[in-house]
Amino acid sequence: MKRIEFLKKAGLGLITTSALMACTKEDLTGGITDEPTNTPGSTNGESADNCSVTNPETAGPFPTKNPSDLQMQDIRSDRTGVQMDITLTVVNATNGCAFLPDAIVDIWHCDREGYYSEYGGTGMQSVNLTNVHFLRGRQVTDHEGQVRFTSIFPGWYSGRAPHIHVHIYNASGKSLLVTQIAFPKTVCDHVYTTATNLYTKGTQDTTNERDNVFGDGYANELGSIAGSIDEGYALIHTIVVSA
Repeated sequence: MKRIEFLKKAGLGLITTSALMACTKEDLTGGITDEPTNTPGSTNGESADNCSVTNPETAGPFPTKNPSDLQMQDIRSDRTGVQMDITLTVVNATNGCAFLPDAIVDIWHCDREGYYSEYGGTGMQSVNLTNVHFLRGRQVTDHEGQVRFTSIFPGWYSGRAPHIHVHIYNASGKSLLVTQIAFPKTVCDHVYTTATNLYTKGTQDTTNERDNVFGDGYANELGSIAGSIDEGYALIHTIVVSA
């Protein structure tokens, strides 16, 4: 299933075709083609009967320093990689998992080489990227509790499974939840071993099960991913907060 078809079937028709195709096939892969990948993710938060708060996780060691300065939908900046459109839905556990509008959502993740912006020059990350702000952004949820970001499929770094960080606040700026999004290993393996002109490190050295964050359970943190390298991927995930 192509990415546009997936988004339409998921009820995300508000995203325009021009936005979905912002990167061409050549931009994404340098000519690589592959079969579509479609993996299920967490079903948590989809009904009042399945409405436990998403696992809280650490924001460190590379949280966004001034997230209010990064209110944007396209967070790629100068980073290259397989395009990934991210749609997050925030729901409220204290209201039967109803959509939570006007929530503030920050996301951040590493680039295809495993580096974070705003940090570096230390033992934690040797490459100094302290003066740039790629792959970080903030959006406010709409009436359906949704925010959308355009990014790239993240890389990985030693000791961690691939992931995205998320910090959610209420409309007044009160912190509601810091969590992370896990990736299905089959999709990661496919991207890292197929788009080798972009992702040069091979497959990750840490699985979700052995990860020091996800190792205690990640069933409600697993993103649903569909798409392909030549068409790009779409990640959809529901996050349950207590507001």
